[in-house]
Amino acid sequence: MDEQAWDRYLTDADRAVMARARFGRRMGFGRRPALVAIDCQRYMVGERGVADDRYPSSCGPIGWAAVDQTARLARAARAGGVPVFFTRFTLAPDGSDIGAYGRKRDLLQREDWCLEGTPGAELLPELEVQPGDMVFVKKKPSGFFGTPLLSYLVDRGVDTVIVAGGATSNCIRATVLDSTAYNFRTIVAREAVFDRIPISHAVSLFDMDRQFADVVGCDEIVAHLDGLRATAA
Repeated sequence: MDEQAWDRYLTDADRAVMARARFGRRMGFGRRPALVAIDCQRYMVGERGVADDRYPSSCGPIGWAAVDQTARLARAARAGGVPVFFTRFTLAPDGSDIGAYGRKRDLLQREDWCLEGTPGAELLPELEVQPGDMVFVKKKPSGFFGTPLLSYLVDRGVDTVIVAGGATSNCIRATVLDSTAYNFRTIVAREAVFDRIPISHAVSLFDMDRQFADVVGCDEIVAHLDGLRATAA
């Protein structure tokens, strides 16, 4: 098995706990997947190849690499007849909808943050969003909380949610926990999720893979989606 991002943080004692409790079993893909791409927005990655402070929440090159993989997954999903959903996290410019988040972080009055109507809040054009894709705004970390996502998935008979985007320790993790709570098989696209802090990324992937989802490489996911297209042909 390929080395996972979290392997270097685990001790032998940790691995013994995993083996004894039988954590980390594979749930696998179901028959009707959907791709849910979380917050692939300008404020999350900044400008490609530009290293500056214009985007205070940017994940930079790590984010861009994951966005490229997310776009690849979206193309494979559409080709296989798999629904594609994109979320955007936005806040009102006056901060009136920031809620408890405002107790942990300042409202940044900048066009390169996630304020509605600013360039920072826009989805990245590299995603090549298509007319058949669903795009909606969320106000909290989870893609499910206060959004129509669950009803869309139920309407389409989805049983497997493939999650991409960012950030791994925040909105990805929250979306994965809700997805599992709704009893969907949940797949985290390993190279298509990203975070600002490497240890947060690695430990969050470990926690999700241990108990709530399968962390799966994008090559394997694309192969599965391609197989759906071949079966439907």
